[in-house]
Order: sequence, then C-alpha cells, then structure tokens
Amino acid sequence: MSTSPPLPTPVLEVEDLAIAYHDEQQHAQRVVHGVSFSIAPGEVVALVGESGSGKTTTAQAVIGLLADNGRLEHGAIRLNGTDIAGWPQKRLDGIRGSVVSLIPQDPTSSLNPVRTVGEQVGEILQIHRRGDRRAIAARVLELLERVGLSQPALRARQYPHELSGGMKQRVLIAIAIALRPALIIADEPTSALDVTVQRRILDLIDGLRREDGTAVLLVTHDLGVAADRADRLVVMQGGRIQEQGPTQALLRAPQSAYTRQLLADAPSLSAGSFRRAPAGSADGPQDIAIAVEGLVHEFPVAGQRQPFCAVNGVSFQVRRGTTHALVGESGSGKTTTIRDVVGFARPTAGRILVEGVDLTTLRGEALRQVRRRIQLVHQNPFSSLDPRQTVYQIIEEPLLNFEPIARAERERRVHDILARVGLPPAVLQRPPRALSGGQRQRVAIARALVLGPQVLVLDEAVSALDVTVQAQILALLDQLQRDLALTYLFISHDLAVVRQIADTVSVLQAGRQVDAGRVQDVFLSPGSDYTRELINAIPGHAAPRNNDRALHPIHDTHHHAGSEAPGLLQQAA
Repeated sequence: MSTSPPLPTPVLEVEDLAIAYHDEQQHAQRVVHGVSFSIAPGEVVALVGESGSGKTTTAQAVIGLLADNGRLEHGAIRLNGTDIAGWPQKRLDGIRGSVVSLIPQDPTSSLNPVRTVGEQVGEILQIHRRGDRRAIAARVLELLERVGLSQPALRARQYPHELSGGMKQRVLIAIAIALRPALIIADEPTSALDVTVQRRILDLIDGLRREDGTAVLLVTHDLGVAADRADRLVVMQGGRIQEQGPTQALLRAPQSAYTRQLLADAPSLSAGSFRRAPAGSADGPQDIAIAVEGLVHEFPVAGQRQPFCAVNGVSFQVRRGTTHALVGESGSGKTTTIRDVVGFARPTAGRILVEGVDLTTLRGEALRQVRRRIQLVHQNPFSSLDPRQTVYQIIEEPLLNFEPIARAERERRVHDILARVGLPPAVLQRPPRALSGGQRQRVAIARALVLGPQVLVLDEAVSALDVTVQAQILALLDQLQRDLALTYLFISHDLAVVRQIADTVSVLQAGRQVDAGRVQDVFLSPGSDYTRELINAIPGHAAPRNNDRALHPIHDTHHHAGSEAPGLLQQAA
C-alpha cells in the first residue's frame, strides 16, 4: 500500500502566542491573545487586519524585535522546529538575517542616510563573516543585480537619497535575502509605493521565493495585495485571529463578520462598479467650478540652461458638484498641479479658473481671499494638525484668520461643522494625539469646511488610513458633497479608490496628460499604455494561486533555505 510522503517541517510555527506591553507602572496590557499559525517552506501567509489588530506585534515577536516594553507572556515560536521564544537578544542576533530576515515598511527611514548602499548591503555579510572584503564586495554587486537594480556598481556607491522609493525598497530586499534565509517577514513592504512599483516589488519577492523556496510572512492591511500574493490568510482583530485558511476559499466564503466587513471595504476587491456619472451636461461656463487651461510649470535647474518641466500643457475642467481625480505615479506632476490650483505656487504658463476667477492674475490679499473658496485637505492626518492645539482651536483657526466674527458665532460654527463630519463635542478639548487616524482626518476635513468653501482639493486624503476607516471617510466625503454641493479635486495613486469616488479623471505621466474623461470610459477603454499599466496593477485581480504548490517545493531550489537553517539554529544555540 502506497503512502503519501511526509509533509515538510513548517519553517515557522506560532503556537498560542500571547504578548503584552507594560507601562511605566508595570501595568500590563495584553495586545496579542493566543495566536497560532504556521508557514510551510515556499509558502506565503498574510497577516491582515487594521492598525491595532496585533499583526505587526506578532511579526516583531517572530524576529525578536518587540519594543522594549513588550513581553512575550506565553506561547511558542518554532523556526525549523526549534523554539526561539525564550532566546535572549544576543542569541537571536545569530539567526537574524541568516534564518529569518525582515523587509521593513518605510525604505526612507530604514536605510542609513550617511552610508552608501553598498556598505549597508555588505554589513550583514560582514556581521555573519561571509567572506573577505573582496568576496563581500562581489556578493553585494550580485545581490543588487539580483533584485533588479540597474548599474549595480553605481548603485553600490550611491547614498539612499539618490535613489527612488522603489529602488530603496529593492536595496532592503537585497539585505533581507543576502544570507538566503528560510523565512522572510515582509512588513507592509509596498505601502509607501506607487501601484506599478508595488507590483514590481511584489513580483520580485515572489520570484525570489520560487527560486530559493523561502517562506514569506506578509504583513499587510491591503486585502487586494493579500488576495493576489498569499496562499493563506490569517485575519486578525484586537489581537485575536478571527479566521484563517486558504486565500481563495476564505475570500469566497468568509466566516467572521469582521472579515466580511474588511472585504466589503476594500476598494480593490469591489466588483468593479463605478460611481454614478454626473447627471446631464454642463450648460456653460457658470457650471464649471475649476478650469485648468494649458498649465505649464517649470523649475530652474542649477548649472543648466534648460529648466525642468514638471507640468507640460495640462488641461481639464471640473463640473460643479462633481469629483475629478488626478492620478499618476510619483513624479507625474500631480502635486505641482494642485499647488498651482490652490494658489500656493504660480505656474509658468496657462490659466487656472476657480469659480470663474483666474488665480494666475491675482496677488496679495486678493489671492488670499480666493483661498476661502478652495481649501486643501492633506494626505497625512498625523502631521497636518498642530499637536499643540486642541481640536476646537484647529477648527476655529481659519475663522480667526479670515472672519472678524463674534466668539459665540465662531463657537456655533465649530460645533456645527464638527457634527457635520460625524464627531462628538467631547473631542473638542482633546489634542490630535488623543484621536484615531480616522478621527484626525475628520478634523482636517472640518477645518477645511468651516469657511464654507465651494471646492475641496483632497491630496491623497485617505491613503494613510486603514481600509475600513478609508471606507468611512470616503462615505463621509460623498455625503458632504451631496449635502453641501461641493466640488472635489481628488489626487490619488490608488485607482481602486478613484473608481469608487470620482466622476472624471486625468491621468498624468511625466508632467503630461495621457488620458482624460469619464472614469468609466478611461477604465474600460484606456487610451494609453501607461493608463493600461496602472489599471492592470490594481491589486486583487490576479489569477488564483495554486495553494498546493507551497507544500511541495522544488527540492533543488529549496536547498539553501531548508538545509542550512537548522544548522544555523544549532550554531546560534
């Protein structure tokens, strides 16, 4: 009688893990409660959930990088069968990088700005004594080439500030794979990247996994990314696992109400429906809230006669009461365009009409007064609010700057707009740090609306928020637009969100408008290869993964991860 071959030992087994944080009085607050899951060789398992769900804390515990006040209360963390849960930091140093490695979230803050890229990639090889100086230098170039960086010898000599975000993330991946670890923890590895760069980075990680048989623990709040890339999902909320299982089965039939809510809120997993198109058509200039005509913005370049053209001949109109989206990757000209539109900068050429007034002809007080009609909501609610002010002071400040009205009237307006954005009066005396991310963004919207503008410019206004909070803010913006007849100029690199909120869209590439029109028309019949690439890069629509693949890795490619790791654990012991 034939028997099935034994399943390989999991690369990672987390069993009944409990973690608490301790305050200065040594009071413990448990944040992870009895978490258990495993990862097979060559498998990708995604930890998904909102901020505060415990997913990052769990991942930090696996690699031994909990915050100083974090304590592992009980449970096992087995790497290749060896429990490392009680290991001291010095012992863990022996396996970090060699058996388990980390790809961190923010490539800008994760690299040392005063050391070259080559020095930073080579450091892990030096720490683990993998060759002399010449061998390490050669291996650095090999790694930079392997992660897809052009001119690796040049990149090795460069400093992080000379690289793009995607290039920096590739450097972090080179560091993570340098010693061919059995397990890579990818903690939101693409959350700060444009959608096409995100796809290339995830493709790179997936290719390395296939070649080396490396297991991947993917930590993400993006259900679309998890749906595309993971063999299995582990859904966390409040430090507990709500459910886990094969990705496609879980997406088809989620068992917990929380998972169903996450899936419903994820724009990239929606059924592809578009927002209702604006009714009727514009009758004349009086129906146009924003008109941008032939916008050009050049910047002088030191030592060069020719200026850099950041925006080159961009034109679009936004009908009153509708939403127009500007989309494109970093460097496409979106930010320069909106700075011109709100009057923060003056274009080189072109006209910008807001409610019929040409901003390019205004100066001084006249320009300042027009800004009452058009207000900006910034990307990051954590940095756009003054930490020294209370919520009341933040919302009141525009009234103090623009309108000499009685204190009682200011108080009435602050309370009215606070209620309009769905916040209780109790938050008015709190500082921003006492609020959640979603509450802070509601405060930022209230501050923008308190002067009664006709136009809001929303600069990546939901990109810093978890998917459920993002859905709530988008619903709020939709309701405010209907109630107050607002016009939105919505800047985003997330086409799934654009599909959900915008009526019309302009696609920018390298300062030029390469597509424009109704969102539905542009999405279904893109007029440029660039737009087609952006749409194809929306996560959540890849072909279903073969979930059996992870249990039977190709043996010759798995040699490094499977055979070296146990020995390394023994050495570290």
